[in-house]
Amino acid sequence: MGSVQRAMRLLECVAEHEHGAPAKQLARETGLALPTAYHLLRTLVHEGYLRRDKGLFFLGEAAERLSSSGAEQKRRSTVVEALAHWRDLIGVPVYYAQYRDGEIEVLCVSDNPGNPAVEEWADFRETGHAHAIGQCLLAQLDDDARRDHLDRYPVQSLTPYTVRDGHSLLRRLERTARMEPVIERQEYALGTVCAAIPITLGNAAATMAISLPAHQADRLVAATQQLQAEIGRLTGSLAISISI
Repeated sequence: MGSVQRAMRLLECVAEHEHGAPAKQLARETGLALPTAYHLLRTLVHEGYLRRDKGLFFLGEAAERLSSSGAEQKRRSTVVEALAHWRDLIGVPVYYAQYRDGEIEVLCVSDNPGNPAVEEWADFRETGHAHAIGQCLLAQLDDDARRDHLDRYPVQSLTPYTVRDGHSLLRRLERTARMEPVIERQEYALGTVCAAIPITLGNAAATMAISLPAHQADRLVAATQQLQAEIGRLTGSLAISISI
Protein backbone atom coordinates (compact mmCIF):
# COMPACT_ATOMS: atom_id res chain seq x y z
CA MET A 1 0.00 0.00 0.00
CA GLY A 2 2.84 2.39 0.85
CA SER A 3 4.44 1.95 -2.56
CA VAL A 4 1.13 2.57 -4.30
CA GLN A 5 0.60 5.77 -2.31
CA ARG A 6 4.11 7.01 -3.11
CA ALA A 7 3.64 6.21 -6.80
CA MET A 8 0.34 8.10 -6.85
CA ARG A 9 2.00 11.11 -5.24
CA LEU A 10 4.63 11.07 -7.97
CA LEU A 11 1.98 10.86 -10.71
CA GLU A 12 0.08 13.78 -9.18
CA CYS A 13 3.29 15.78 -8.90
CA VAL A 14 4.26 15.12 -12.54
CA ALA A 15 0.74 16.13 -13.63
CA GLU A 16 1.30 19.54 -12.04
CA HIS A 17 4.34 20.17 -14.27
CA GLU A 18 3.11 20.72 -17.82
CA HIS A 19 6.67 21.05 -19.14
CA GLY A 20 8.08 18.10 -17.19
CA ALA A 21 10.24 17.88 -14.08
CA PRO A 22 13.50 16.10 -13.15
CA ALA A 23 13.66 13.30 -10.61
CA LYS A 24 15.36 15.42 -7.95
CA GLN A 25 12.62 18.03 -8.07
CA LEU A 26 9.88 15.38 -7.94
CA ALA A 27 11.56 13.69 -4.97
CA ARG A 28 11.83 16.99 -3.15
CA GLU A 29 8.22 18.04 -3.82
CA THR A 30 6.79 14.67 -2.79
CA GLY A 31 9.04 14.29 0.24
CA LEU A 32 10.49 11.00 -1.02
CA ALA A 33 14.09 9.84 -0.70
CA LEU A 34 15.83 10.22 -4.05
CA PRO A 35 16.58 6.43 -4.44
CA THR A 36 12.91 5.64 -3.73
CA ALA A 37 11.76 8.27 -6.22
CA TYR A 38 14.14 6.93 -8.89
CA HIS A 39 12.89 3.37 -8.38
CA LEU A 40 9.22 4.34 -8.60
CA LEU A 41 9.78 6.65 -11.56
CA ARG A 42 11.54 3.86 -13.50
CA THR A 43 8.64 1.51 -12.73
CA LEU A 44 6.05 4.06 -13.82
CA VAL A 45 7.94 4.69 -17.05
CA HIS A 46 8.18 0.95 -17.71
CA GLU A 47 4.40 0.59 -17.21
CA GLY A 48 3.64 3.54 -19.49
CA TYR A 49 2.23 5.85 -16.83
CA LEU A 50 5.18 8.21 -17.25
CA ARG A 51 7.62 8.95 -20.04
CA ARG A 52 11.11 10.37 -19.77
CA ASP A 53 12.57 12.86 -22.22
CA LYS A 54 15.97 14.57 -21.74
CA GLY A 55 15.95 13.90 -18.02
CA LEU A 56 12.41 15.25 -17.48
CA PHE A 57 9.36 13.18 -16.58
CA PHE A 58 5.94 13.65 -18.21
CA LEU A 59 2.63 11.81 -17.98
CA GLY A 60 2.61 8.76 -20.27
CA GLU A 61 -0.07 7.28 -22.51
CA ALA A 62 -1.42 4.98 -19.79
CA ALA A 63 -2.05 7.92 -17.45
CA GLU A 64 -3.64 9.94 -20.26
CA ARG A 65 -5.99 7.03 -21.02
CA LEU A 66 -7.05 7.00 -17.38
CA SER A 67 -7.66 10.74 -17.53
CA SER A 68 -9.68 10.40 -20.73
CA SER A 69 -11.75 7.57 -19.27
CA GLY A 70 -12.43 9.57 -16.13
CA ALA A 71 -13.52 12.61 -18.15
CA GLU A 72 -15.83 10.43 -20.23
CA GLN A 73 -17.39 8.94 -17.11
CA LYS A 74 -17.92 12.43 -15.72
CA ARG A 75 -19.63 13.56 -18.92
CA ARG A 76 -21.87 10.51 -18.90
CA SER A 77 -22.70 11.11 -15.25
CA THR A 78 -23.79 14.65 -16.14
CA VAL A 79 -26.17 13.32 -18.79
CA VAL A 80 -27.57 10.62 -16.50
CA GLU A 81 -28.20 13.16 -13.74
CA ALA A 82 -29.87 15.59 -16.15
CA LEU A 83 -32.19 12.91 -17.54
CA ALA A 84 -33.12 11.71 -14.04
CA HIS A 85 -33.87 15.30 -12.99
CA TRP A 86 -36.14 15.85 -15.99
CA ARG A 87 -37.79 12.46 -15.48
CA ASP A 88 -38.80 13.44 -11.95
CA LEU A 89 -39.63 17.05 -12.80
CA ILE A 90 -41.86 16.31 -15.78
CA GLY A 91 -43.03 12.85 -14.73
CA VAL A 92 -42.06 11.04 -17.94
CA PRO A 93 -39.32 8.65 -19.11
CA VAL A 94 -36.51 10.59 -20.84
CA TYR A 95 -34.25 9.26 -23.58
CA TYR A 96 -31.01 10.49 -25.17
CA ALA A 97 -29.91 9.23 -28.60
CA GLN A 98 -27.46 10.04 -31.38
CA TYR A 99 -27.02 9.07 -35.02
CA ARG A 100 -23.47 7.70 -35.19
CA ASP A 101 -21.69 5.85 -38.00
CA GLY A 102 -24.95 5.33 -39.84
CA GLU A 103 -26.81 3.90 -36.86
CA ILE A 104 -29.45 5.08 -34.40
CA GLU A 105 -28.03 4.65 -30.91
CA VAL A 106 -30.10 5.15 -27.76
CA LEU A 107 -27.31 6.01 -25.32
CA CYS A 108 -29.21 6.70 -22.11
CA VAL A 109 -32.71 6.11 -20.76
CA SER A 110 -34.07 7.34 -17.43
CA ASP A 111 -37.33 5.87 -16.16
CA ASN A 112 -38.87 4.45 -12.98
CA PRO A 113 -41.65 1.99 -12.11
CA GLY A 114 -44.23 4.77 -12.16
CA ASN A 115 -43.08 6.03 -15.56
CA PRO A 116 -41.59 3.06 -17.43
CA ALA A 117 -39.75 3.44 -20.72
CA VAL A 118 -41.12 2.01 -23.95
CA GLU A 119 -40.27 -1.65 -24.31
CA GLU A 120 -37.93 -2.20 -27.26
CA TRP A 121 -39.98 -4.95 -28.83
CA ALA A 122 -38.54 -4.20 -32.29
CA ASP A 123 -34.90 -3.09 -32.66
CA PHE A 124 -34.76 0.71 -32.38
CA ARG A 125 -31.89 0.80 -34.92
CA GLU A 126 -33.95 -0.95 -37.58
CA THR A 127 -37.25 0.86 -36.95
CA GLY A 128 -36.20 4.50 -36.92
CA HIS A 129 -38.98 5.29 -39.39
CA ALA A 130 -41.56 4.39 -36.77
CA HIS A 131 -40.48 6.07 -33.53
CA ALA A 132 -39.99 9.73 -32.63
CA ILE A 133 -36.31 9.27 -31.79
CA GLY A 134 -35.52 7.84 -35.20
CA GLN A 135 -37.66 10.31 -37.10
CA CYS A 136 -36.04 13.22 -35.26
CA LEU A 137 -32.54 11.95 -36.03
CA LEU A 138 -33.35 11.22 -39.67
CA ALA A 139 -34.86 14.71 -40.05
CA GLN A 140 -31.47 16.18 -39.15
CA LEU A 141 -29.63 14.26 -41.89
CA ASP A 142 -29.20 15.31 -45.48
CA ASP A 143 -31.20 13.60 -48.19
CA ASP A 144 -28.44 11.18 -49.22
CA ALA A 145 -27.89 10.02 -45.64
CA ARG A 146 -31.64 9.50 -45.13
CA ARG A 147 -31.96 7.44 -48.29
CA ASP A 148 -28.90 5.40 -47.35
CA HIS A 149 -30.45 4.63 -43.96
CA LEU A 150 -33.78 3.61 -45.49
CA ASP A 151 -32.02 1.44 -48.07
CA ARG A 152 -30.46 -0.47 -45.18
CA TYR A 153 -33.54 -0.39 -42.97
CA PRO A 154 -36.64 -0.24 -45.20
CA VAL A 155 -39.95 1.02 -43.85
CA GLN A 156 -42.09 -1.76 -42.39
CA SER A 157 -45.50 -1.64 -40.75
CA LEU A 158 -45.29 -2.10 -37.00
CA THR A 159 -48.76 -0.86 -36.09
CA PRO A 160 -51.79 0.40 -38.07
CA TYR A 161 -50.41 3.93 -37.53
CA THR A 162 -46.90 3.38 -38.94
CA VAL A 163 -45.96 5.41 -42.01
CA ARG A 164 -46.79 3.25 -45.02
CA ASP A 165 -43.70 3.60 -47.23
CA GLY A 166 -40.34 5.25 -47.61
CA HIS A 167 -41.56 8.00 -49.96
CA SER A 168 -44.22 9.08 -47.46
CA LEU A 169 -41.63 9.16 -44.69
CA LEU A 170 -39.18 11.21 -46.76
CA ARG A 171 -41.89 13.76 -47.57
CA ARG A 172 -42.74 14.02 -43.88
CA LEU A 173 -39.08 14.49 -42.92
CA GLU A 174 -38.60 17.16 -45.59
CA ARG A 175 -41.50 19.12 -44.08
CA THR A 176 -40.00 18.95 -40.58
CA ALA A 177 -38.25 22.16 -39.56
CA ARG A 178 -34.66 21.55 -38.41
CA MET A 179 -35.19 22.37 -34.72
CA GLU A 180 -38.87 21.38 -34.54
CA PRO A 181 -39.88 18.61 -32.10
CA VAL A 182 -41.14 15.40 -33.69
CA ILE A 183 -44.32 13.85 -32.31
CA GLU A 184 -45.28 10.25 -32.97
CA ARG A 185 -48.54 8.62 -31.90
CA GLN A 186 -48.61 4.82 -31.65
CA GLU A 187 -46.46 4.33 -34.78
CA TYR A 188 -43.89 2.20 -32.97
CA ALA A 189 -45.97 0.66 -30.18
CA LEU A 190 -49.71 0.61 -29.65
CA GLY A 191 -50.71 2.44 -26.51
CA THR A 192 -47.68 4.78 -26.56
CA VAL A 193 -47.12 8.33 -27.80
CA CYS A 194 -43.66 9.93 -28.03
CA ALA A 195 -41.94 13.21 -28.80
CA ALA A 196 -38.30 13.94 -29.66
CA ILE A 197 -36.44 17.23 -29.53
CA PRO A 198 -33.47 17.83 -31.86
CA ILE A 199 -30.21 18.73 -30.14
CA THR A 200 -27.45 20.84 -31.67
CA LEU A 201 -24.19 18.90 -31.28
CA GLY A 202 -21.73 20.15 -33.87
CA ASN A 203 -22.35 18.23 -37.06
CA ALA A 204 -23.84 15.24 -35.25
CA ALA A 205 -27.55 14.47 -35.08
CA ALA A 206 -28.79 14.03 -31.50
CA THR A 207 -32.09 14.09 -29.64
CA MET A 208 -33.76 14.06 -26.25
CA ALA A 209 -37.12 12.31 -26.19
CA ILE A 210 -40.03 11.44 -23.92
CA SER A 211 -42.87 8.91 -24.02
CA LEU A 212 -46.32 8.63 -22.45
CA PRO A 213 -49.15 6.09 -22.39
CA ALA A 214 -51.70 6.89 -25.09
CA HIS A 215 -54.37 7.69 -22.50
CA GLN A 216 -52.13 10.58 -21.35
CA ALA A 217 -51.61 11.89 -24.89
CA ASP A 218 -53.09 15.25 -23.90
CA ARG A 219 -49.93 15.83 -21.77
CA LEU A 220 -47.49 15.24 -24.60
CA VAL A 221 -47.23 18.73 -26.09
CA ALA A 222 -46.92 20.49 -22.72
CA ALA A 223 -44.35 17.94 -21.47
CA THR A 224 -42.34 18.38 -24.67
CA GLN A 225 -42.34 22.15 -24.29
CA GLN A 226 -41.23 21.81 -20.67
CA LEU A 227 -38.34 19.53 -21.61
CA GLN A 228 -37.34 21.89 -24.42
CA ALA A 229 -37.19 24.78 -21.94
CA GLU A 230 -35.13 22.71 -19.50
CA ILE A 231 -32.67 21.73 -22.21
CA GLY A 232 -32.35 25.38 -23.22
CA ARG A 233 -31.33 26.31 -19.68
CA LEU A 234 -28.54 23.72 -19.70
CA THR A 235 -27.36 24.15 -23.29
CA GLY A 236 -23.86 25.33 -22.40
CA SER A 237 -22.89 22.65 -19.89
CA LEU A 238 -24.83 19.89 -21.63
CA ALA A 239 -23.33 20.51 -25.07
CA ILE A 240 -20.01 19.06 -23.95
CA SER A 241 -21.46 16.33 -21.76
CA ILE A 242 -23.74 14.76 -24.34
CA SER A 243 -20.78 13.86 -26.57
CA ILE A 244 -20.76 10.43 -24.92
